[in-house]
Amino acid sequence: MTDKARAMVLAAFAADALALGAHWIYDTELIDRKIGQPDAYTNPTPPTFHGTKSDGDFTHYGDQTLVLLASVAAASGFDLSHFAASWQQFFNGYDGYFDGATKKTLEHLENGAGIGNAGSSSNDLAGAARIAPLVYFYRHDPEKLIGSARAQTAFTHNESHVIDAAGAFSRIALDSMAGSPPSRAISALLAHPDTGDTLSSWLSQGLESAGTDTRTAIARFGQMCEIDAALPATVHLIAKYEDSLQTALIENVRAGGDSAGRGLLVGMILGAYRGHSAIPSRWLTEMNAHDRIITLMNQMDGGAK
Repeated sequence: MTDKARAMVLAAFAADALALGAHWIYDTELIDRKIGQPDAYTNPTPPTFHGTKSDGDFTHYGDQTLVLLASVAAASGFDLSHFAASWQQFFNGYDGYFDGATKKTLEHLENGAGIGNAGSSSNDLAGAARIAPLVYFYRHDPEKLIGSARAQTAFTHNESHVIDAAGAFSRIALDSMAGSPPSRAISALLAHPDTGDTLSSWLSQGLESAGTDTRTAIARFGQMCEIDAALPATVHLIAKYEDSLQTALIENVRAGGDSAGRGLLVGMILGAYRGHSAIPSRWLTEMNAHDRIITLMNQMDGGAK
């Protein structure tokens, strides 16, 4: 299971890096013209929010996931105070993109809000998409995993559905790592008492769309960041391509919009299910933070509880 756990983390980061070049480009014809088949890391393509980045880097989502990974490694587990301090320090002088949730959370903290109530009201799914480091560390302790996943999400995205999504994708990742096909793991959540009607509806929409062309399905759900669009779109990608992580992440980028937010979760789930061999080797060797990620996972293994 260690191979799958590591693949889960690396695939999440690879998905974010792969999305960098086309992130938040909503015109799929423009993606075709400027990038073509997005099977390799590319520099951000104008118009872009990531002008300070280059191929093999992460978006601001991946950067925050790396902050969480480093925090868990340093604290030998999830500590909200440690993560909050690390996150604040990271954005002090950051030259990447500040999204609305980040700006609002920083503003709340600067105005004296405690870390437990500083989160924005953003309903962007990306707040729940940083959780691969937590699944890695707490893969043998589901209760701690769910609690920490929800807490890290609420720190910046204090919106009930996004928080619930963090718990849901944590469960899907654990089941997938244990060998359950992700589509089956998602279906099992529909009967889980913690899922709720709204989340169940989005999960069902994604599953039901698996037979549909990806660009068509994601255009219908919406390419944007908000959870009501991004969650069913993410489930669509997981269910349709559960036997090919590489295809899933390429088609995610081709679909446009918030491909980085969707990709972190798609990569996490399919990496957990398919393992290390499913990740193209160049996505690892050309990932600029690859060695640091491996070092941090080794550190986490030394302090795992």
